[in-house]
This record gives sequence, C-alpha cells and structure tokens, in this order.
Amino acid sequence: MSRDMIPYLLLGVFSVFVASLSQTLLKWESGREHKNLIREYLNVGVIGGYGLLALSMLLTMFAYKKLPLSMTPAFESCSYIFVTVFGAAVFHEKITKKKLAALCLIVAGILVFTL
Repeated sequence: MSRDMIPYLLLGVFSVFVASLSQTLLKWESGREHKNLIREYLNVGVIGGYGLLALSMLLTMFAYKKLPLSMTPAFESCSYIFVTVFGAAVFHEKITKKKLAALCLIVAGILVFTL
C-alpha cells in the first residue's frame, strides 16, 4: 500500500463509522413510540439516519477512487467493532466473552485475507 492510499483508507474507515452511526440511530428510533404511522417514518431520527447512510455511501465512493476493491473487507470489518461499541454505549448491550472472541476472530480473518 502506497502512502497516497492512506487518506483514502482512513476515509473508508470513517464512512463505515458514519454508517454504524446511521444504523444505531435507526435502531434507536425504531424502539420509540410514535403517534401514527406517518410519524414513525417521517421524523428527524429516521430522516437523519438515512441521511447519514447516504453520506456514508458518498464517502465510500470517494475512498474507492484510490483504493483497490480487495481492500474493502479490511475497512468494512470495522463496522462490527463500531456497532458493538455503539450497542453497548447507547443500548446498554453487554459485550460478553463470546462476542469479544467472535469480533477478534472476524478481524483476524479479515486481516489474514487482506494481507
């Protein structure tokens, strides 16, 4: 990997971070009570979540300008880490030893595949 690829790799990781925020926001919004069906889908949380998802896709497209597609699994695997951390922080989900071991295996497998 050349030095000029590093900013694009970081952009790819940031796009995964934004997508994970989007997923967390949409999950949070789905657990809330709404007055009617229209407000369930047309509210700030849902629109913001889909807006973040669109931003994530744009950032990913810019990252692919210099990154080979073979590097995609490397930065996409960060989503497992981000979603687990957000789940623990926002929804108070427990990070068990099994979840931690599974995350380590996933990341190790992706690194072996990429290298």
